[in-house]
Amino acid sequence: MSDGPGIPRLGFDHIFPNPRFAMPEGLLAYGGDLNPDRVLMAYRRGIFPWYNEGDPILWWSPDPRLLLYPDDFKISRSLRKKLRQKRFSVKLDRNFVSVMRHCADVPRHGQRGSWILPEVVEAYSSLHDRGFAHSVEVYDEESRLVGGLYGVSTGTAFFGESMFSLAPDASKVALAHLVALAKIWDFAFIDCQIPSEHLMRLGAVRVDRNRFLDELESTQTELGVPGNWQEHETLLSRLEW
Repeated sequence: MSDGPGIPRLGFDHIFPNPRFAMPEGLLAYGGDLNPDRVLMAYRRGIFPWYNEGDPILWWSPDPRLLLYPDDFKISRSLRKKLRQKRFSVKLDRNFVSVMRHCADVPRHGQRGSWILPEVVEAYSSLHDRGFAHSVEVYDEESRLVGGLYGVSTGTAFFGESMFSLAPDASKVALAHLVALAKIWDFAFIDCQIPSEHLMRLGAVRVDRNRFLDELESTQTELGVPGNWQEHETLLSRLEW
């Protein structure tokens, strides 16, 4: 990819352009690497990597941004019934890499292959080991992993990356539990990145990029919940739907 007009190429440092001046569709820069420090710095500034195999690393900060505020999450009657039946068990941070690989295998309309490439798995696994990337995992009655999601958490913000479901509503069950944790921990929002009709039906809303960046800045003054979330699984057993 040649240098495009107005699209800076990243160097060896971890300095990003101001995301407020990203292109309208969100493209901010290209190049660099997936060093965990660079990736974490990106999220803290409202930027994330997203690219296809064979392309340079592309860095994005879309406008508008899709955010799910925990209090706005909509649980349908059918999903609430499923949560109360407790046919699924939900775990945290036990099989992070497996969740990523399942998400990579999900066919997505209009996309060739997956952006969850081996180097992406490696980078986010490093963030997971450092306590900044997390998975919410859904298991069936035979202890098989049938759904889940993963993302990055820094401060009181959670940046959702992807989800998968091998059983009806399994990914929604994972999201419902993430929202419940976000409420307990006073997280400001769950970043869903790009507008999606599916997520908007669940309560996510489009937010102007400048507003998102202002709200994000406030979340980064808090410690949040770093570390392995497995130690917080007892919170899930106390949830009432």
